Amino acid sequence: MNTLALAWRQLRRDLAAGEVRILLAALVLAVVAVTSVGLVTDRAERALALQANRLLGGDVVVRSDAPIEGAIAQAAKAPGLRSTGTIELNTMLRVGQGEDVQLRLGELRALGQGFPLRGSFTVIDANTPDEHPASGIPAAGTLWMTRAGADTLGARLGEKVSVGDATLTLAALVTQEPDAALDYFDVAPKVFLNAADLPATGLVQLGSRIGYRLVVAGDAGAVERFTATARQALQRGQRLETIQDARPEVRSALDRAGRFLGLAALVSVILAAVAVAMAARRHSERHLSGVAVMRCLGAQQWQLVGIHVGELILLGLMACTVGVAIAFALQWGVAGWLASVLKVAIPPAGWGPIAQGYGVGLIVLLAFGAPPVLALRRVPALRVLRRDLDPTEPSAVLVAVTGFAGLAALLWWKAGSPALGFAMLGGIAATLLVLAGLAWLLILAVRRLRSRLRGALRYGLANVSRRAGTSVAQVSALGLGLMALLLLTFVRTDLLDRWQLSLQADAPNRFIINVQDDQVQPVTRFIAGQGLDAPVLFPMVRGRLLSLNGKPVSGADYTDAEARRFAEREFNLSTTSTRREDNQVTAGRFWGPQPTPSPELSVEEGFAEQLGWKLGDIVAFDIAGQTLSGRITSLRKVDWESFKPNFFVLVSPGVLKDYPASHITAVHVPADHPRFTAQLVQAFPNLTVIDIDQVLKQVRSTADQVSTVVQVVFWFSLAAGLLVLMAAVSASQDERLLEGGVMRVLGGSRRQLRMAQASEFAAIGLLSGLVAAIAASILSGVVAVRVFDLPWEPNWTLAAVGGAAGVLAALVAGLFATRKVLDAPPSVTLRELQG
Repeated sequence: MNTLALAWRQLRRDLAAGEVRILLAALVLAVVAVTSVGLVTDRAERALALQANRLLGGDVVVRSDAPIEGAIAQAAKAPGLRSTGTIELNTMLRVGQGEDVQLRLGELRALGQGFPLRGSFTVIDANTPDEHPASGIPAAGTLWMTRAGADTLGARLGEKVSVGDATLTLAALVTQEPDAALDYFDVAPKVFLNAADLPATGLVQLGSRIGYRLVVAGDAGAVERFTATARQALQRGQRLETIQDARPEVRSALDRAGRFLGLAALVSVILAAVAVAMAARRHSERHLSGVAVMRCLGAQQWQLVGIHVGELILLGLMACTVGVAIAFALQWGVAGWLASVLKVAIPPAGWGPIAQGYGVGLIVLLAFGAPPVLALRRVPALRVLRRDLDPTEPSAVLVAVTGFAGLAALLWWKAGSPALGFAMLGGIAATLLVLAGLAWLLILAVRRLRSRLRGALRYGLANVSRRAGTSVAQVSALGLGLMALLLLTFVRTDLLDRWQLSLQADAPNRFIINVQDDQVQPVTRFIAGQGLDAPVLFPMVRGRLLSLNGKPVSGADYTDAEARRFAEREFNLSTTSTRREDNQVTAGRFWGPQPTPSPELSVEEGFAEQLGWKLGDIVAFDIAGQTLSGRITSLRKVDWESFKPNFFVLVSPGVLKDYPASHITAVHVPADHPRFTAQLVQAFPNLTVIDIDQVLKQVRSTADQVSTVVQVVFWFSLAAGLLVLMAAVSASQDERLLEGGVMRVLGGSRRQLRMAQASEFAAIGLLSGLVAAIAASILSGVVAVRVFDLPWEPNWTLAAVGGAAGVLAALVAGLFATRKVLDAPPSVTLRELQG
């Protein structure tokens, strides 16, 4: 009979006898955990991407200062894609007649049919006074206006608005537009009209400054192909936008969610490895006697290896198939619930998570199951008579090392971030070393104290020291599993707290720009007179990059599209004498309140990296024909989520006093001040007030949806992880069952046995929980700061609760796993374990 047939026969026999049920259950649970988290994560990420793309109006946008033609326009017509366009330009808006006329420079957007391809406008019209999604774009002969713009101009629904040579009817007020969260410094006042009405305005003429947008949406694969083609075909004056070009507040929420979902997948892999390693050890121990008998009957080593490794592979394929099927069913239920909560269609998952489930299951099984199985071929025939003879297998060490290397590569792959991969691998290695070392110290301490103990406590702690190898393995496995779960808990708590704090109700919701030098004090007094907090106004100077270290710089010097755009455009310079809390210096030294001997610059670190700037560089700007040159003396990490005025480049005090500047500030205006904007603009007609309430609403909505996904994946991982942890704890109970059966035969009572088991599991759980809590606290700090860009403070209360949970988990799982010795007659337990 061939080896594979023998392997299949042995697997069927072991399944019938219950020999591999623990290993099968552990592996199924591991695959369920990894695959279900992967499927939910994949579908959640796709849903969040679709939802976030509503902030673009599509999946990808191409901007240009000329009509978009050629390869890009042709690529947008590919199968699986939909496309439309918009045209943008600045123009004067006129409302009213005679002395009541109101004039204001505004932004006009002519919308093509089908816009937006993702999301929708939220409007108020004469038929429906409440906010509601618009069914399309403005009808011919009408226009829509942002509510803030209408307040500024005093325009009412049904009123005529003059745009160039055309006079159109104001049909709706826009309270939320699809792409408002990309850049809220160009949002008011703004009018939207049907592209068919644009020629009648007479605004499109030779020399007009017009912006063209091509908006594309469709299947993920088709969008990816279009994006790749468009990037290659971009010409001067064109740039590509995806959701990654959204406001930093939106990007950070999405990025952190993706990293958390990756962390949840990592935790599932770690728990899978722990469970399978413990179950495989028990599986190999149960086969020692059977292999010894086969050696007596003349079985060769290669036959034994083929049979047992074949059984392992067949078991792995079976477990992976069952686990993937269960995970697939579970994720459908979770996805349905998510769809109802997020109010967004959840796209189907790809095949990637299923392939990952099979990959993780087989790699983990071979990495941690093959070494003890390979050791079976070294079982001596004499073990039929002497049970104390244990096999040793030098080649198993090589297999184990290879398996650990494969697991490390798997963790690295699942991390999706070098920093997260390094942190997890380093944290796992350090935690295992500490756990093993402390477990050994516990064993030595118990051996010294055992003679001073009495009763069940003495017997329970004696078990810890008597089974030194098993105890070290259990402490390490339990501690590592708890550390992974606690790490997930800590990071998830930090994330949710951060989002809640950054998007609090009193965040600034009005930006006021174009305040002149002589208006700083009057505007401050006016705002304070409205019962609002007195604002801080920041000077703002428009500058264009001129040179770096004396060498002229232009956009052509950069290959990165974003860096090229920064080098070509004007951007805002400001100054401050004190550093705010939302600006942390990461390199160099920030100046004090006094003017510096020579101009100094402080640059946002990401901006500096993109343009290739570093400490000590001398950067020159052209400001209205004047040159400003300064040395970079510090780099800053800016908290863009504060919704306060922030700048890429700050200049030391006193340097900007001779340059033309306006001022900017941000204030929070409560809902019970509906006339604030109109009154401020009436008092200071030159000011521009930017209402970002709807931007905040979009950002809050995105963050809330991301938080919901994070919560779901967290609880899903926790539940699956606890099941896997249960399998890991219960996978090495044969020795306890055997000893318990002997004690029952010798007259031990149920209470004595239970107390002895409880003391043993409590000692193991206390040590595991304590180390896991400390390790998770330290590792969560590293992950929070290095991976999630979050401020971190150790949460010792949560760590203490986690440590106590470790004791409870070990106690409950251990007592549950060994309940059989109390429920079954001793003769049955002994016969099953010895037979």
